[in-house]
Amino acid sequence: MPAAPWKSLRAADPTREYLALLSFLPLKGFWDLWPFARGTLGVMKQLSAAPGLIGYTLLARPFAKNFWTLSAWEDEAALKAFVRHPPHVRIMVSLAPHMRQTKFVQWSVKGAELPLRWDDALRRAAHP
Repeated sequence: MPAAPWKSLRAADPTREYLALLSFLPLKGFWDLWPFARGTLGVMKQLSAAPGLIGYTLLARPFAKNFWTLSAWEDEAALKAFVRHPPHVRIMVSLAPHMRQTKFVQWSVKGAELPLRWDDALRRAAHP
């Protein structure tokens, strides 16, 4: 399954630094796909109005039960505000029993480097 196209919510200043985030979200079993998909819909709606979000993309490997998100934020405060507010915060709690070990990688990126690229992000996850 190919990655979703990069969705830009705001124009990036090519000279400014932003916060990039890669999240790895592996599920325990195939029965966990349904609650994960249901939660993802709520988070996608929240993303569309998230202050400080520059853009994002998703990568799904459902047969392997592995999912990734890749996003760019104005700063860490914007990312933390998103994570701590519903529905994201509720979904994190409800999905915790369905997840294997998650992984998050952050780095700084210039606006000129957006949209973020999957090959670069996955390389960073493999070699932090």
